[in-house]
Amino acid sequence: MLRILVSLAAIYAIVVALAWFFQDRLLYLPHMGREHVGTPADRGMAWEPVDLETEDGLTLDAWWIPADEARGSLLFFHGNAGNISHRLDSIRQFNRLGLSVLIVDYRGYGRSEGSPSEAGTARDARASWRWLVEEAEVPAEEIVLFGRSLGAAVAAELAAGLAPDVSPAAVVLESPFRSVPSLGQSLYPFLPVRWLANLEYDTETYVTRFTAPLLVIHSREDEIIPFSQGEAVFEAANDPKELLVIRGGHNTGFLDSEPEYSEGIDAFLEELAGLQRH
Repeated sequence: MLRILVSLAAIYAIVVALAWFFQDRLLYLPHMGREHVGTPADRGMAWEPVDLETEDGLTLDAWWIPADEARGSLLFFHGNAGNISHRLDSIRQFNRLGLSVLIVDYRGYGRSEGSPSEAGTARDARASWRWLVEEAEVPAEEIVLFGRSLGAAVAAELAAGLAPDVSPAAVVLESPFRSVPSLGQSLYPFLPVRWLANLEYDTETYVTRFTAPLLVIHSREDEIIPFSQGEAVFEAANDPKELLVIRGGHNTGFLDSEPEYSEGIDAFLEELAGLQRH
């Protein structure tokens, strides 16, 4: 019996050590689709490639997809797998809502240089914001920050870090998690995740540090990030805010819930963000 217990303890210790050592690889999944599978032109949208320069000297791959008679511009931060070309359906939804879209691949994703890290995605977000404001000359008050899954943490961190006198028109967080330790503990209850984690992405704290109108979108059927995580982010946030409950899976809810999904975003943009359709 003692030998069995010692063996089990050793196996558990190995699992814990592997989880700690490989946690970056569990979160960042750029290898799940490095090659582009299409362009916005495949969905009938005009677009242009954009090279973004980060403050630490990397070049990021991005797309600029202008909308006709745009009501505003949306800065799109995607999830932890794939690349910008896997988000064509989402881009088209936002384009149809009258939003020009800048979507960027984080460092190490798609055709972007470098390797992903928490500090790195923050730099990537700031580079994207700078391009919109300085190169595209979009006023801050006409920019909507949008993030899905991991991108929700990136968008919220960017909003929290802007100068006190600078505010986007709105922040939209789809399928957000409270923080990496919180999500990890819910996904792996048998591991001491809160002790092991060296990544934070503390969305729940970020949303307390800005006052731009916030829309949280989450599905009760989300099989990866529990609805309770998004609900906690919403509860922590400042007013004005809205919660849009959708249906469908983590990666398909935005399509499964049409037209309620687009109608909910449209109403939020008009009523709370002050972005009217032309």
